[in-house]
Amino acid sequence: MPLIAVCAAWAVFWGSWSALLPAVKLELGISSADLGLALSAVPVGALPAMALTGRLARGRERAALAVTVVLFAGGVAAIVPVSNGWQLALALLVVGATSGALDIALNLATGRAERETGRRLFQQVHAAFPVTVIAAAPLTGLARSYGLDVGTVLVIIALIVVATALTLPALRLGSGRSEPPVSEGRRLWGAAVVLGVLAACALVVENSVEQWSVLLLEEHRGATPLLASLAPSAYMAALTAGRLVVQALPRTPLRALYLVAGVGGGAGIALAGLGGGALVSLAGFALTGLALGPLLPAVLSRAAADDPSGTMVWGVSTISYTGFVVSPLLVAGLSGWLGLPVALAALGLLGLPLVARFVVERAR
Repeated sequence: MPLIAVCAAWAVFWGSWSALLPAVKLELGISSADLGLALSAVPVGALPAMALTGRLARGRERAALAVTVVLFAGGVAAIVPVSNGWQLALALLVVGATSGALDIALNLATGRAERETGRRLFQQVHAAFPVTVIAAAPLTGLARSYGLDVGTVLVIIALIVVATALTLPALRLGSGRSEPPVSEGRRLWGAAVVLGVLAACALVVENSVEQWSVLLLEEHRGATPLLASLAPSAYMAALTAGRLVVQALPRTPLRALYLVAGVGGGAGIALAGLGGGALVSLAGFALTGLALGPLLPAVLSRAAADDPSGTMVWGVSTISYTGFVVSPLLVAGLSGWLGLPVALAALGLLGLPLVARFVVERAR
């Protein structure tokens, strides 16, 4: 399916990028602080691009998806000629903007496809991302071990991304959009804010696992580098399993997923942070992924069903992304105060708004 192919190609870059960072740092001769500053350009570029793309792409989802796929491939290729930290930051600003635009276009196209076909697509489309990330990172490491430099790997990735644009003519989507009345638009945005904030709670935790789990296991659990490196993979594998399970259970209500994500995700990250050993923490990360994984696709599916104009999908996608922006600062701040294990465990409190949403919807 073209939507799955696009999501997988998008994930090829992000899975490979984490494995390329040591080589990027070495080739450019920059410090860790300079690299961190350059990486911060990604969300800076993404958020305004997501806002703009949502405004332009509604009603022309297939064309918008094709354009953003090509632009993202160009953004990946733009990293190849950089020679210093500032050039890397500028290139990553472009990558962030094009990746954010692709994120919105993909969600809008998936939402329209769900409405027009009556099929449930968000869970399986979003499941393609973690599966590909899990595969892309070690394959990139293997490519580096065979002598491929950063530029060569990035060119290959850009070509893979562009190739998926060739599948989009097979994506049968209607066109045209209906703008809701002003009062209805305000209601839709209000609902999008609520759903987006709830999804952001899950993404704060997800980003914290991606960025801090290996460090937790190595420095606080005495794990070997090999064992510690399994933490993000355990999370992603469980996240994928959660999405596929919910895809196989079409009658699972969103209300139940709020409860599962709030209780299971909160307990999982708390167990990972406070568990007494590396294996216990790994189990905690896996539980977190299993519980949180289905939530964002289900929220986007609900938004697409409730609003044919695409406004809610646009709003939820953009607002939820702030979870990725907030997460590094939040965990860093809590770690300086409480230490990393307790800081990660404290993120379990973000499950409380999800449980509260379950209670509210059940009362209705």
